[in-house]
Amino acid sequence: MGAWDFGPFDNDDAADWSGDLREAAPGERAVLIRETLEEVLHEGEYLQVDSGNHAVAAAAVIASLLPGGTALTTPYAPDFRTEGGVLDLPGDLPALALRALDRVAGDDSEWAELWEDGLPKALAALRPIREILEAAAA
Repeated sequence: MGAWDFGPFDNDDAADWSGDLREAAPGERAVLIRETLEEVLHEGEYLQVDSGNHAVAAAAVIASLLPGGTALTTPYAPDFRTEGGVLDLPGDLPALALRALDRVAGDDSEWAELWEDGLPKALAALRPIREILEAAAA
């Protein structure tokens, strides 16, 4: 995994996914986010790191759009979000994102395995995203 920090967009996979989201037609962005999260939940017994990184980025986008969400400021986030653009998301996406994050950080996940030594820091970076998603899903 080409990662330079613990943030949701601080790796090559997430930056590439962010580019795909940016290039998607505005009406297709929510569909791409949903497909990304569902892929993680249906990927089989062992979750590959690229899928995990994509799901973390998707969860961060969702959280950034919710009340109390933190603005995305990294240049690797989708530029429509860093420029203040909005996206109408279906109400079930926060709960779907939480389930995907559980899979990413759980057993049988290459993401968790690769962060083994830094896993507490990686999980801490996910905490603010999870808190916003949990508030919205409640």
